[in-house]
Amino acid sequence: MALQFSEEAETKFQTLVSRYPNTHAALLPSLLLAQAEFGWISVEVMDYLAERLALNPAQVLATATFYTMYNKQPVGKAHLQVCTTFTCAVCGGFDLINRIEDRLNIRSGETTADGKYTLSEVECLAACGGAPMLMVTYSDGEIEYFEKLDDAKFDAMFAKLEARVSLLPQPAGMH
Repeated sequence: MALQFSEEAETKFQTLVSRYPNTHAALLPSLLLAQAEFGWISVEVMDYLAERLALNPAQVLATATFYTMYNKQPVGKAHLQVCTTFTCAVCGGFDLINRIEDRLNIRSGETTADGKYTLSEVECLAACGGAPMLMVTYSDGEIEYFEKLDDAKFDAMFAKLEARVSLLPQPAGMH
């Protein structure tokens, strides 16, 4: 069976495309919609969007692979993204990644064996004033930001994550 938006997602897609002067301009939000619908942006999803938006598949591939907000592989219930751009790096971004890696027993780019967490190092989350910055995208589409994460805030942040993640279903694309 070929890939297809659900009825609800199709309605959102049609509304979204109607807001832009051309289909190319609707690519970024269409990728977000597809990610929410299918769980991640596979080559099949990119080809589907290229066809739906009348774009060259290479245009969709170039866009999807440029931005770190699009997952090119399945991610866990909580996708932890740590900024390591200059300000976050200076303020402890790499220390934060190391601490999360140690706590979850995974490396950046990996998902825990239970499918709860995926950790990624990303470029600029546009929160230099809150460095080091962690953005968590949950499988239900909610996004939460944790700023100025020092040792004192780290355990409280993880307790909050554990409580939230335990309530979420396994995301699409995770087995």
